[in-house]
Amino acid sequence: MNVAAMPPWLALPAAILLIAGGLLALIGSLGLLRLNSFYARIHAPTMGNTLGAGCVLIASMLTSSAVAERPVIHELLITVFLLLTSPVTTMLLMRAALFRSDHEYQGESEGEGEGEGEAP
Repeated sequence: MNVAAMPPWLALPAAILLIAGGLLALIGSLGLLRLNSFYARIHAPTMGNTLGAGCVLIASMLTSSAVAERPVIHELLITVFLLLTSPVTTMLLMRAALFRSDHEYQGESEGEGEGEGEAP
C-alpha cells in the first residue's frame, strides 16, 4: 500500500492527531512567550512537548503501520523516552531555579545588617 491509497478511516484519525499535536505545540510556545514567571512559563512548553509530540508519534505509528502493512512500534520507544525525560527535565529545572532563588534571598538577608550599629 502506498500513502496515496491510505483508507479514509485511517487517514482521518492521523490528520486529527497531527492537527492536535501542532496546536498543542503552538499553545505551549505561546505560553512560553506570554506567561510572566519562570514557574508558569516552564509548565506550558512541557505539556505542549509531551502531549503534542505524543499525538504526532501516534499519528506516525498509524500511518507507518498502514503503509508497511505490519505493526510498526518504533514510535512507542520514542514516546516512552519523551514521557520519561520531559517531566524529569522540568523537575530538575524547577529545583535549580528554587535553589538559585533561595540562595539569592539568603544572600540579601545576610548582607542587610552589615555595618549598622558597629563602632569603628
